[in-house]
Amino acid sequence: MPYLLYSLTFMVLVTGTALYLTRAHWLHLMPNVNNMQHLYSRLPGSFAGDMEAGLSSSTFDLGGNVDAGDARAGLDDAAKTEILKIMKKRRVRFDEARRLYMEQRFSANGIAADGRPRDPKFVSFS
Repeated sequence: MPYLLYSLTFMVLVTGTALYLTRAHWLHLMPNVNNMQHLYSRLPGSFAGDMEAGLSSSTFDLGGNVDAGDARAGLDDAAKTEILKIMKKRRVRFDEARRLYMEQRFSANGIAADGRPRDPKFVSFS
């Protein structure tokens, strides 16, 4: 049993050394970690910061909050994170990303895209 542990340790050291010495040949195949902006980005902490981050539009205007000097922390952090991910990943504007986010939330909660419950027992009277 000890020979297996020593052999495994030796193989890991040899493999690591070989990879380090030959990194010029295979490193270009790896993604560049320095250019990955989606790993971490600071969320804005106020309505003014939300507007600067692009989380405002003519149909969802935060200008009134900024003009009134609203001291709250801004929009929900979890929603901001998801909407910014959608905006970057799908390359859409804020309104479209907000719509896609709400459709995802609706489907996760058993609600159709038009706002009606998907419950088969649901009865609606016009």
